[in-house]
Amino acid sequence: MIVLGVDPGSYRTGWGVVQRRGVKLTGLAAGVIECKKSDPLPARLCVIHTELVKLIAEFEPSCMAVEDLFLGEHATAALKLGQARGVVLLAAAQHDLEVGEYPPAVIKRSVGGSGRAPKDQIGRMVGAILGWQKLPPADATDALALAITHAQRQRR
Repeated sequence: MIVLGVDPGSYRTGWGVVQRRGVKLTGLAAGVIECKKSDPLPARLCVIHTELVKLIAEFEPSCMAVEDLFLGEHATAALKLGQARGVVLLAAAQHDLEVGEYPPAVIKRSVGGSGRAPKDQIGRMVGAILGWQKLPPADATDALALAITHAQRQRR
């Protein structure tokens, strides 16, 4: 099973690819789709979609894991995040990928042992699970945590 984890954002969308063989998890790749802040939102959404389609073609995942929306203090930011998440879900649907959606607390509990685990603890645990000494940027590490969570839950 190959899982593409995606942590959507309107400027930075993290992605991580994890392969599960039996109980063993292997991190294949991770990175960040970066958009220019000066570009209008529709152009940024197009970049996110285009780059995700390329990743799907390259890694041929069997499923995708995406962070569930959570209500923030700023309605405008939440709306933009929802739109970025929408193009992620569109890319998955266009390629017939099953999508697992997980709230942040579930991801933190699954990878970090606690629903309140801080980001640095999640990062260390992602590195330990995948055997990576050097971690990618935080957005990509979050995406790997999503992929790990989905891979572990599908094993059950």
